[in-house]
Amino acid sequence: MTKEEKQVVIEELKDKFAKCSFFYMTDAGGMTVDNINKFRRMCFEKGIEYKIYKNTLIKKALQANNSEGLDYAEFNEKVLSGFTGVLFSPESGSAPAKLIKEFRNNNPAVQDKLLFKGAYIDASLYIGESTLNELSKVKSRLEMIGVLAGTLQSVGASLAGALKSNGDKIAGVLKTISEKAE
Repeated sequence: MTKEEKQVVIEELKDKFAKCSFFYMTDAGGMTVDNINKFRRMCFEKGIEYKIYKNTLIKKALQANNSEGLDYAEFNEKVLSGFTGVLFSPESGSAPAKLIKEFRNNNPAVQDKLLFKGAYIDASLYIGESTLNELSKVKSRLEMIGVLAGTLQSVGASLAGALKSNGDKIAGVLKTISEKAE
């Protein structure tokens, strides 16, 4: 790969890292070509991009894009070694984690071959296999909006029910008073 080609890849990565608030890094070095193709197909079906890059190019792109001032030293040391595939998720921070877990469950032969190395989610770094379960439980922005809307709707419905209930009581009292007056 020439210096110009490397610079093009770094620029492409910088652009993807800037546009994507969620990306995961995996090591699929022990998987067969057939298994990697199955994994890529699953990624495509879920709207997640999966691509393999050289670690040095990833390091340079991350450092150039570091507007949050994150310390990538530990991330670079523990995550960017060996075979590195990057999953870019445009909408959900938990979708790649769920995808990795689903792929492992559906393909027992790759259980220990598709390794989660680390992730970047909304300006936070996560390192190591132990964080995968936690990341799979993170709600997406749309899921959180749904929860909030449901909560607000239930409060409004309760308030409307209470007002209607009290309104019926007041109407009944007024009717009783008017009947006594006659």
